[in-house]
Parts: sequence; C-alpha cells; structure tokens
Amino acid sequence: MVKRNMASSSRGIQIGSAWFQRKVKLRPQHRGIHLVTDEIIKEVPELRQFAVGLVHIQILHTSASLALNENWDPYVRDDMEMMLNKIVPEGMPYRHSCEGPDDMPAHVKACFIGSSLTVPIAEGKLHLGTWQGIWLCEHRNDAGPRKVVVTINGCLRDRSTPVSPMSPMASTSS
Repeated sequence: MVKRNMASSSRGIQIGSAWFQRKVKLRPQHRGIHLVTDEIIKEVPELRQFAVGLVHIQILHTSASLALNENWDPYVRDDMEMMLNKIVPEGMPYRHSCEGPDDMPAHVKACFIGSSLTVPIAEGKLHLGTWQGIWLCEHRNDAGPRKVVVTINGCLRDRSTPVSPMSPMASTSS
C-alpha cells in the first residue's frame, strides 16, 4: 500500500513523501548477464503512482549481483561475462569451496559489481539513460530464482492535476 503524507505544491516542488516496498522473485537464469528491467517493472506497477523519487533495488543473495549498463546489444553482456571469468577464474586455490568450484568466484564477482542499485523516478517511470537497463549478473552455474527487494521513496502524483491522454501516467488516473 502506498501512503501519502502531503500534497504536492503548485510550483512543481514536491512536498511530503510516500514509501513502498515489495520483494520480487526473478525467474531462474543460467550463468551470465541478464537484462531484467522489464521483469522488475512488471512486478512493481505501483511505480506509476510516483511523480518523482528513487527506486532502490537490493538483491538478497551473495553469489549474484545487480548492475546498470547496456540494454540494447546483447554482446555487451556476453563480453562482460567473459571478462568477469578472466578477472575471477575458477580453479584458484580458494579456501571456501564446499558449494562447488563456481561458488567462491561468484562471491568475488558479486563484491566487485555490487548488490544494489538506486535509480531516479520521473513521472512514474525509471529515469534511465537511452541505453541503460538493469542487469542481473548470475555468477553461479545452477542457481535458482533470485529475490530482490524493491523500495520506492518519493512523492505521489497529484491526482487533482489533469493528465494528458498522451502522458505515460494517463493509464493510472482514477
């Protein structure tokens, strides 16, 4: 449930804030770099209620990571996987090896890339660059579904302001 503290002002400055949080289960992926922007947006339709704010996405695993990068050319994701495997190879004398040869390298890669992203919201959408998308970096060979927590903080749209039929917000008007 999204709660509103105060209305937005008529000068474009937003007053008050709303919070929303949801755990999202991403479909299982093979080892590699996967574009998951649309999957996350689909699972969090409440995003459309925010005029301005921030989305924070935190992965709840230590052998996968999140990144913001190229969303058009899949070769970029393939090349990133290749480079990560060169930088952090399997077969090193890792002391932590009880979960298989890909486990410790997965932890190292996850530390390098990171476990969270923060993305601005503008008019109910993620405010990404033209070629940016959210990557799930799956570092294990046989991982299952991955969970992320999506937290939104921002100001809700002022529903008293008319919305143009051409606006991306038109479909969420009451």
